[in-house]
Amino acid sequence: MTTPLESTTGTPVVTIATAEVVAGPWPNYSNCRQLPERERWEIYAMAKASRGALEDRGVVMTESYQAFIARVIRELDI
Repeated sequence: MTTPLESTTGTPVVTIATAEVVAGPWPNYSNCRQLPERERWEIYAMAKASRGALEDRGVVMTESYQAFIARVIRELDI
């Protein structure tokens, strides 16, 4: 979304008042900490993409994006 009233994907615009709110933090990535570093970076990229996809669908997360990134980095130990 480029502005609160414009969608570049044709997806209906969702406002904070009508958005689905997902309590967070979710999911937890600590169980991936034992994986090799390269795989942990791949999981980090997938986590960001997954959150982006949810936000693109209008889901509002209770956890800020900055807090989400900090948590995932901490949980993956990267």
